Amino acid sequence: MMLKGKVAIVTGGTRGIGYAIVKRFLEEGATVSVWGSREESVTKALASLKAENPDWVVNGFWPSLTDADAVAEAVAKVKEAFGKVDILVNNAGVSARDSIYAYNPDDFKKTIDLNLNAVFYCSQAAAKIMKEQGGGVILNTSSMVSLYGQPAGSAYPASKFAVNGLTHSLARELGRDNIRVNAVLPGVTATDMVAALPEQMVAAISKTIPLGRVGTPEEVANAFVFLASDMASYITGALLSVDGAAMT
Repeated sequence: MMLKGKVAIVTGGTRGIGYAIVKRFLEEGATVSVWGSREESVTKALASLKAENPDWVVNGFWPSLTDADAVAEAVAKVKEAFGKVDILVNNAGVSARDSIYAYNPDDFKKTIDLNLNAVFYCSQAAAKIMKEQGGGVILNTSSMVSLYGQPAGSAYPASKFAVNGLTHSLARELGRDNIRVNAVLPGVTATDMVAALPEQMVAAISKTIPLGRVGTPEEVANAFVFLASDMASYITGALLSVDGAAMT
């Protein structure tokens, strides 16, 4: 098992790519704290995981990720429960499709707060614990649009561009403390959002991808498993695209 004995926190871990990351981490022997936006979604995710394998060791929290104090308190609770924090996955985020002509400034700010500021708050709280224990791994979920932008909803690619910069910078800063920091850049992935699209639209999207199909959450999660594991012990500051070589 690639993550046996490791303790991980996964934000946005109740559905989609985040839930797939949680499952793969558990399958690889990790203990996982599942974080979501609401108590109900966290409770549902934990029940589903336990039903699949009662031996998996999981707990859950639902702090406001845009509140630095709430985040620090939740990270401390994970350490209290499991004795350490080896891996942090900053996966929680929100997308956007608003035109700049109609963009509400408050909505722009909310996207930046969750997609960027929350990544900083979680990373700061986890890094303090990781430094004390001799090291750790921080993984950020970015996006293929962090490289190319997108034709609307500019807050989303802007926030992900910033996540890439934060990833590079933290890798340089935290390397001396044996903390590796990397990002995964998913492409179009078969989450609930994509599943709700018309088949014709998904087929059209697939034709633009050299591999001829959209990715699965499990394929994205596999990249997180690798980067979290000791197999990636000399990889830090990397931006790993998992997009089937898609271009926009």
